[in-house]
Amino acid sequence: MNAPNSIAHLLPDVRQRPVPEAFLEALAARFGPEQLSTALAVREQHGRDESPFDVPPPTAVVFAQSTQDVADTVRLASEYEVPVIPYGAGSSLEGHLLAVQGGISLDVSRMNQVLSIDADDLTVTVQPGISRKTLNEAVKHTGLFFPIDPGADASIGGMCSTRASGTNAVRYGTMRENVLALQVVTPSGEVIRTGTRAKKSSAGYDLTRLYVGSEGTLGVITEVTLRLYPLPEAISAAICSFPSVEAAVRTVIQTIQLGVPIARVELIDAGTVACLNRYSKLTLREEPLLLMEFHGTPASVEEQAQTVQGIAREFGGQDFEWAVTPEERTRLWSARHNALFAGLQSRPGARPISTDTCVPISRLADCILETIAEVEASGIPYFLVGHVGDGNFHVGFLIDPNVPQERVLAEDLNHKLVARTLRMGGTCSGEHGVGLHKMGFLLEETGTSAVEVMRSIKRALDPKNIMNPGKIFSL
Repeated sequence: MNAPNSIAHLLPDVRQRPVPEAFLEALAARFGPEQLSTALAVREQHGRDESPFDVPPPTAVVFAQSTQDVADTVRLASEYEVPVIPYGAGSSLEGHLLAVQGGISLDVSRMNQVLSIDADDLTVTVQPGISRKTLNEAVKHTGLFFPIDPGADASIGGMCSTRASGTNAVRYGTMRENVLALQVVTPSGEVIRTGTRAKKSSAGYDLTRLYVGSEGTLGVITEVTLRLYPLPEAISAAICSFPSVEAAVRTVIQTIQLGVPIARVELIDAGTVACLNRYSKLTLREEPLLLMEFHGTPASVEEQAQTVQGIAREFGGQDFEWAVTPEERTRLWSARHNALFAGLQSRPGARPISTDTCVPISRLADCILETIAEVEASGIPYFLVGHVGDGNFHVGFLIDPNVPQERVLAEDLNHKLVARTLRMGGTCSGEHGVGLHKMGFLLEETGTSAVEVMRSIKRALDPKNIMNPGKIFSL
């Protein structure tokens, strides 16, 4: 299949809706210059993310400091039928926060407080603008932690909106399993609560799960109640190098199929290891490797490690190299989380196009190997990492933004990867969400009837289509 020469079909459908001057005047009267900005620099900051799209910035930015601020903003936006795009840390990868239909950005980063810690119940309630690292600093004195860790220091509200996960998901699950309750401002400006601090409920529709993963298209999250977990008594991190990517992945598959409760297991291919060495000043063996972490009692951690070491040796894996101290572990995981920046440093001036597929664990090796062969044949620079314990991996294509055909080629490779993933029973997005970039893929994955059900929910809850319009699917 030859990629087309034009990138026109890859660009978002930008249809700017009018923002009445009376609306901006009403916002100014309500918030004043401390919380409302129309400065170009501020608007541009809120009008771009880590996606490959360039879209005009929002007309204004409101900095909310309370649920009431959010409710008043949304109520005014509903009155004037102006789009509202929630904004947290700005770290999304799929165009979630871009103002494709104009409107305003609603920044909740100042809503960054821990509202209550209920250590006896293993829960915490926070505002949406708090980042995951700040949250863990706030609760560590209790002996508890929040395990979901996407690469960026993302906001909790954004993580809810995209149903994020990260390196710990193989043991602790994703945001879907770890959000107990929400406070949400609806598209009419009404404040509702979903869920409770109880561990389970059979009361009515599961609205919490509806909003988790809705990408800001159904309302604005203003409070979140999360599960916490006891800090493990023992933590050990290990690196194991392999002669091939296939050997590393086969080790992971057998580890998961044997039921080893590994906490983290990340695949990094040889080229990406070289990038990490240069970027993070490491001296890792430049071969495909697994970066693993084991949690539990000292005895259980030792047992897990011995089991996985034995499996690795069957596939030609080296003896484990251990990161013993917290500082050593942090350095390794920080390097892994910086894979995107390490890749970009390897090709100065490049722009990334990131994939985010997930397959059943039994098909993981087949999917990764076929993908690598196809990308290698294309000649386009790339990096590859993966939360392979749950079948999720990422290829980052490093394209020259001044060469449109590279963008076309990368998107063509991405489409082939998604088609392969769906054929193997997987999904187009394991954690990044749909946003703008995967709208076509969602249709391929779920079919027109399922997407029409989603549209029906959107129309019922947001009849004026003001909440982050133009994302997930078109109306």
